[in-house]
Amino acid sequence: MIHAAIVCVSLASCLGLAQPAPHAEPAPAPDTGPVPNLIRRYETEWNDLRRFHDLAWSEARIARLREHTESWRGAIAGVDEETLDRSNQVDAALLTSHLDHARADLDLEARRLAEMGPVLPFRGAVQRIVTESRDLRPVDPATAAAALSPLVAELKSVRARIEAGRKNEAPAPGAKPEEAPIPVSPVVALRASGATDAIRRQLDEWYEFHAGFEPDFSWWVRQPYDAVRGALEEHAKYLREEIAGQKGGDDDPLVGDPIGREALLADLRAEMIPYTPEELIAIGNRELAWCEAEMKKAAAEMGPGDDWRAALARVKADHVPPGKQDELAAEQSRFAILWLKERDLVTIPPMCEETWRLRMITPVQQKTWPFAVYFGQAMGVSYPTDGMKHDDKLMSMRGNNRHFNRIVTPHELIPGHHLQGYVESRVRPYRRMFSTPFLVEGWALHWEMLLWDLGYPASPEDRIGMLFWRSHRCARITVSLRFHLGEMTPAQMIDFLVERVGHERFGATSEVRRYIAGDYSPLYQCGYMIGGLQVRALHSELVGHGTMTHRQFHDAVLREGPIPVALMRAALMPSRTIVAEAPAWRFAGD
Repeated sequence: MIHAAIVCVSLASCLGLAQPAPHAEPAPAPDTGPVPNLIRRYETEWNDLRRFHDLAWSEARIARLREHTESWRGAIAGVDEETLDRSNQVDAALLTSHLDHARADLDLEARRLAEMGPVLPFRGAVQRIVTESRDLRPVDPATAAAALSPLVAELKSVRARIEAGRKNEAPAPGAKPEEAPIPVSPVVALRASGATDAIRRQLDEWYEFHAGFEPDFSWWVRQPYDAVRGALEEHAKYLREEIAGQKGGDDDPLVGDPIGREALLADLRAEMIPYTPEELIAIGNRELAWCEAEMKKAAAEMGPGDDWRAALARVKADHVPPGKQDELAAEQSRFAILWLKERDLVTIPPMCEETWRLRMITPVQQKTWPFAVYFGQAMGVSYPTDGMKHDDKLMSMRGNNRHFNRIVTPHELIPGHHLQGYVESRVRPYRRMFSTPFLVEGWALHWEMLLWDLGYPASPEDRIGMLFWRSHRCARITVSLRFHLGEMTPAQMIDFLVERVGHERFGATSEVRRYIAGDYSPLYQCGYMIGGLQVRALHSELVGHGTMTHRQFHDAVLREGPIPVALMRAALMPSRTIVAEAPAWRFAGD
């Protein structure tokens, strides 16, 4: 366990922040000591292994990565943490937590592979011949052809068993286990469809490596390969379209892959969040109730009455005409930068301020990004195009109105993700492999809340716009966690966003489609508000008690990198807070 503590006479002076400096480029942070070099070496090895052992859904791949993870757990356990300074203690805790989470992820992958086993009967045969080739063992074309030939019949048999499972047929008398009906949920079917496509691509790579180069290979293998390849394409399409209902249309049902409560708890441990999913949902509900109360106050100022839904509808109607959305975003971004500088809230390096631009989000992208998004040096701007359906155009215009956008631009650019990414890439870049949504998105949410406190909204309409997004972050906790707990369907998630937050249905559907796609952490949506509350609590401890100014605090957070906020606290707080205590920090109370 990490338990050493380093005492600083003055926290601000230790961080080099005692006197605010002119806005300038960030200086690299010192990374002396043994652990940063260990992290760089580990990241290189981990990436090398994942690139080399890239057979999707392979037990051998899972086993090799697990072996590597365990060997590194032993290596980091051998570091004498009593000899480390505070920064190296934080680095050691980061690597230890990462290894624990990597092991949990591999366990989840193994469970999901086992769930798909009955509908992937071809996987073992294909991956054996592919692995032999990758291991540079001689390929016997006749043996390879014999291994491929039975797979088409096996796929036909599996399809018949899946159809029997869809009809809830009972097993035939005396049937063997491998002949019984197979019940397949849309979730497993969609996952298995992707796995089938991945394994087919592995087979294609193997065939293209040998065909034409070895005289006997094509003579033996071409016909069984062609037949198996076609059967695999048909099997993936059948699972995707017939079982999961994904036919490529706008009306396709939304299908995600919940990870379950135990996997959520493992992810929360990796993020050093000492709350259960149920406790986080309760926190989200508490914050949402606050937002609704503030919505009523702002609605009353707009009048007549405090009907926040009616007030929200009026705010949504205040949008720019076609062709003007980029101008609005640019104007609001420049205003936010000037506002921050006038109040000396954070250092804005000149090149960071110089090197951002805007990019329009395409209609296809708007199916998952209906609002602004950060692409890296560019903020994606969402607005309808001439080819979209008329109703979708109107919903998109309402969802990207002036007052919603006013807080979106600082969230995505400065002081949000653009500034954050700029500093992270220059100060402690080796920590970026530990990136967490609880700091990445929590940083931007902290700014939304701080700007509210400091009077950024200029009118009740602006407050409604800010409260819409704050309510949205609260709702994300509920819908994403309840989805992964198996307590909420995608349709119910959409209804919740429409009814409790005031989303347009187009925007809510696009949001939920992204939440359940499985492209990033199941905790990502939760990370916005919960991470924001973490950064806000740390800000209260350090700025609220006079230890730091706003600017010193924000500069210090940026210099630590995108790490769990609990470890950020251990790095920035006086010596009484030690790294070992970080995972127990109850930042939102009990």
